[in-house]
Amino acid sequence: MTHTDKELVVSALENGTVLDHIPAENVFKALELLGLKDEKSQITIGINLNSKLFGKKGIIKIADRFFEDEELSKLALIAPSATVNIIRDFKVVEKKKLVMPKEISGIARCMNPKCITNHQPVKTRFTVIDNGKEISLLCHYCEKISDIKGLY
Repeated sequence: MTHTDKELVVSALENGTVLDHIPAENVFKALELLGLKDEKSQITIGINLNSKLFGKKGIIKIADRFFEDEELSKLALIAPSATVNIIRDFKVVEKKKLVMPKEISGIARCMNPKCITNHQPVKTRFTVIDNGKEISLLCHYCEKISDIKGLY
């Protein structure tokens, strides 16, 4: 038996979305950000897969599910280099790069303990600041800057 005979192969996706090149440590956060916890379609998750570009990567395959660009922009916060492959009839019909959102709401928490969003039932709202090296979040209410760890 050769090495390749021992490998398990994940079935091909007939229709759906493949999210590739997610940092391995952010795969579960990606599932949460995209609201896939209660998804009824088949989901295949790969973590710590070898990647020539990133060392280790994660991948999420969702059968029969297609995302709006606004939904996918949330993923850019934790996986800016991720790619989105749209699959139809077992073929990649479209490849997309993620676009960083200009603003996010309701998915991060303000790091300022005095911010109204930490004491009142107010939905958080941030302007996304991407300086090319790291991503920060500027709170709409208290104007304090939080790092991306506010998503965790």
